[in-house]
Amino acid sequence: MSWFAALRDTARTGLTLDRALTDPKRAVRGAVAVALVLFPTLALGGVGLATSAAMGAFIAGSATFQRSFRPRASLAVAAGAGLGISTFLGYLAAGVPGLFPVLLAVWAFGAGLAWAIGPTAGVVATNTVSVMLIVVQLPVSATAALGHGLVAALGGVAQAVVITVWPIGSWTAQRDALADTYAELADYARRLRQDPTAHVDPAPFMTARHAAALTPWQDRHRPPELRGLRGLAERIRPTLAALADPGIGAPEEGPERDRAREVLAAAAEVMDALARAIRTGDPVRLPRSAPSLTLVRPDDDGPRLQGAARRSARRLGGLLRKAADTLDRGDEDTITTPVVGAGGALHKPSIVRMLPVALRTVRRQLRPRSAVFQHAVRLTGVVTVAYLLARLAGFHHGYWAPMTAAMVMRPDFAQTYSRGVARLAGTVVGVAVSTLVVQLAHPGEWVLAVLAVICIGGAYLAFRTGYALTTVGISTYVVFLLGLQEGDPLVTAVERVGLTLLGGSIALVTYALFPTWQTARLGERLAEWLAAAGRYAGAVVACYEQPAQPRGRAVRSALLDSREARSELIQAMQRADAEPGRHASGLAGVSRRQIDRARAAVGHLGRAALLLEAHLPAADAEPVPGAGEYAEELRLATALAGAALLTGQPVEFGAVRDAQARLEERLAQAPAGVQRDVVRAGTRLVGQALRDLERALRGSAEGPPPGRVGE
Repeated sequence: MSWFAALRDTARTGLTLDRALTDPKRAVRGAVAVALVLFPTLALGGVGLATSAAMGAFIAGSATFQRSFRPRASLAVAAGAGLGISTFLGYLAAGVPGLFPVLLAVWAFGAGLAWAIGPTAGVVATNTVSVMLIVVQLPVSATAALGHGLVAALGGVAQAVVITVWPIGSWTAQRDALADTYAELADYARRLRQDPTAHVDPAPFMTARHAAALTPWQDRHRPPELRGLRGLAERIRPTLAALADPGIGAPEEGPERDRAREVLAAAAEVMDALARAIRTGDPVRLPRSAPSLTLVRPDDDGPRLQGAARRSARRLGGLLRKAADTLDRGDEDTITTPVVGAGGALHKPSIVRMLPVALRTVRRQLRPRSAVFQHAVRLTGVVTVAYLLARLAGFHHGYWAPMTAAMVMRPDFAQTYSRGVARLAGTVVGVAVSTLVVQLAHPGEWVLAVLAVICIGGAYLAFRTGYALTTVGISTYVVFLLGLQEGDPLVTAVERVGLTLLGGSIALVTYALFPTWQTARLGERLAEWLAAAGRYAGAVVACYEQPAQPRGRAVRSALLDSREARSELIQAMQRADAEPGRHASGLAGVSRRQIDRARAAVGHLGRAALLLEAHLPAADAEPVPGAGEYAEELRLATALAGAALLTGQPVEFGAVRDAQARLEERLAQAPAGVQRDVVRAGTRLVGQALRDLERALRGSAEGPPPGRVGE
């Protein structure tokens, strides 16, 4: 993509507005919390303390609107604590000549590293940089600095108290995540009716798993009907695939295929009903087609499913009935096997107990090739340079330049440039509108405070509409808040617009000069997914030789690793598509088209493992000889192939083909049975996927066309 096209697309993205709005009640609640802090502090402590308190309440409120499944009150308190510390240290440093720019650089570097913990931590940490710049203006005593820090933290406490007293949709995010999983399964079942080899989208499953990780408080207060349903969804997923697959499930054509389509259609309607009930909290109402899930009905003389397909259909009906019963009764004992990650409790430690984990996560990013480390260096550079330039130019409100640079900068090109354009446009509009109001109406302190609260409520309401409109609300909030202080509004407005353009331009130019191109990381991400998919397939196949041994944790852990690696690859590819210029893929001699073909091949490998997982043998089943040896060869070969990708060596799976030949010989001597047939069909699918991968990386025209990626 050319630079012109990339800039055009990112600008269009940044200025695009959706019709969606934040829940008005939540927006009002956030604004009320700001008012509860702003008005008393203004009356008792004056303009300076009121500014610190209001900025603390605003940023803490913003943290509660981020995509997180933690309790909103804890997010507000954590954000308030960070704001209080940054404000206190900022005021202390302002009293020592030359120390504030150093503290600002160190704080910005830490805020950049916070993206390693997650987007919510990264956004909140970046906001603390902005608050430090806004509220810290003149040196004060240590006691006064402590006062400013405490009132900034008080804003977070106020948000937490209001959220606790006025709860709104406490479990909406968790309900939506679980409902989306069942809705995706319903859509998957319908697609399988037409395309028996369709892939399921794992994103809703990953989101549901994050939503299911609960703090001890959440675990005690969780609605009982949400217990166990995610584990059932995880078991339904491979069962649907196994029923539809022509190699392992129903035949590709004929009466059995028609019966399989009927069962899939009925299952889709049942899962739609489950999704609606989960989302709304109403009792589940099963559709009239639910009896079609049974294999034999009293008035049915038609053909029956046979073999593995019959077993999959029976298992599917049982799982759906169990899900409906779980939702109706809210019985937490419906799932009796507490498999971590598959339906058992997923405990999330409190924010305080997460600190050592967060520090270890950040420490792992302290290497030059890390995208997070590079972002931290960029953020430090743009904030410090923008601050020093504004100070050297003698601007009274010079903090607008570094504040804009901090808010614009993100770890990837698309977000940085789209937010940069939105920030510049929103700030210009917001400053112009608010300055016009001040110039024409000459409002007093209390009127300005009321206008600030109204504007921040509008910003909260527009969080889902678009960053440009949100920035308009934030800019007017800050202008009205700072309008409490003396100064010429018109001159101040011109300064703020100019400094906004300066800070935004520094951020965008810096990213162009010191970029982190995702295209160069595609090879590494593909290699990681290949190795993870091989471990997942190997863990599943190994279960067939030793069915009596516990295997849930091993299979589940390998599946989660494969999902995570696949998600990182897809995210990197999406970001790479928005990048300008031509960049190497990170693999010697491998083009982007070959990476697309290789991605499809690894997706087929994951799908083969999914089908094998659907028919995992019971503990008392007959072992399948040779499966363990084949699984070990598969794990080793995919790990070596991942390393070969990164070093530019050819990728080949001759050892796996030899192991498959030996497995076929042993299967030919084994007694006939469903397990033997499943292993034979599944390993053949694995072999085909590996051959496709070899051809894709050789650039052969025979490679599979790019398609949707499975797990």
